[in-house]
Amino acid sequence: MKILVVGSGGREHTLVWKLAQSKQVKQIFAAPGNAGIAEIAQCIDIAADDIKNLLHFVKDTQIDLTVVGPEAPLAGGIVDEFEKEGLRIFGPNALGARLEASKVFAKQIMMKAGVPTAQCEIFEDAQQAKDYIKAKGAPLVVKADGLAQGKGVIVAKTEQEAIDAVASIMENKIFGDAGNQVIIEECLTGEEASILAFCDGINFIPLASSQDHKRIFDNDQGPNTGGMGAYSPAPVISPKLMKEILNKIIKPVVDEMSKIGCPYKGLLYAGIMITKDGPKTLEFNVRFGDPETQVILPRLRTDLVKVMQAVIDGALDTIKLSWSKDSCVCIVASSGGYPGEYQKGKEISGLNDLKGRKGVMVFHAGTKSDNGKIVTSGGRVLGVTALGKDIRDAINNSYQAIEKIKFEGMHFRKDIGAKAIIE
Repeated sequence: MKILVVGSGGREHTLVWKLAQSKQVKQIFAAPGNAGIAEIAQCIDIAADDIKNLLHFVKDTQIDLTVVGPEAPLAGGIVDEFEKEGLRIFGPNALGARLEASKVFAKQIMMKAGVPTAQCEIFEDAQQAKDYIKAKGAPLVVKADGLAQGKGVIVAKTEQEAIDAVASIMENKIFGDAGNQVIIEECLTGEEASILAFCDGINFIPLASSQDHKRIFDNDQGPNTGGMGAYSPAPVISPKLMKEILNKIIKPVVDEMSKIGCPYKGLLYAGIMITKDGPKTLEFNVRFGDPETQVILPRLRTDLVKVMQAVIDGALDTIKLSWSKDSCVCIVASSGGYPGEYQKGKEISGLNDLKGRKGVMVFHAGTKSDNGKIVTSGGRVLGVTALGKDIRDAINNSYQAIEKIKFEGMHFRKDIGAKAIIE
């Protein structure tokens, strides 16, 4: 088999790494890929959202399976275009991708399906939104409706912060048309977890639980990022709680999508808050999480190609996932200044020291090759990942590994996984 993975981040490096382990795979391509991906796949200079050229490439190269990493091409209808041509592609169609591309659509689906979530109001008028904030009081969560690269959710501790967020999103258009509508919802408190599930339109299978660390600094301080690290499994998700999440959140959404004539096929990611009243849904994503993928796939023993084929064929009921008992921890090394402005082109040292180290994987997120050197080219640069017999062991192994890596301005959190030990 020839496989194309669309995307260029740490998630895509992990997908390439896992897919390459399948005996069915002969060759893997990545578009556009990165310096780490280039070591195990052939990188093609086509942007992840350039659907037309990706389609040409897949037909010309006779690719057997395309796996889409990021949300933008999914929302842009890459699956619809490929399926029109009779091509096999893993991911939801554009209608299904609205679960992430439109937070308003996702809320409407949750309400119809009776899924537990935060109470909310939806606004198309900025002044009405501000008046609602004054009447309601803080804390509140303000969300841009559309895709905003993970930055469209503002947790406002004061009324003024919430009003400023509405002004930024709806009036100053910091996220463009993604801010034509906003959702203002109650601020849920508790412990967060990420629950991912393969779906084939009717059947679904959950993956191992995980937890992401969104804030840039230790102890969950500072601005939100794309994710500064993760661990799996998440002790907060007991078998009983997992069952409740599947029955009250995943199943009703899969059923509701079928009911509206849009069977959901691909990977469904539910961001869950474990509140005192039970699990509630924060949001849905329509693809593998980043960096959750980096800690989930190293624990998966089942052939990922086989699972993805079953999703496409509507045959997930024939699949049983097998998991390693090991825990896994990923620490993200980011560029100085991220998630604000940062510099690129900083040479990375120490990568060779970690090659071949048992149970350690370095997934590249924002890197490129420059005259034989590997340099930084993004905000999140590397996901230094390690397995261990338990969470504490995996934490120790990943921190020992990241000490080998150096580049100018490099930043990483020192408390990834600490919550899992406290529990």
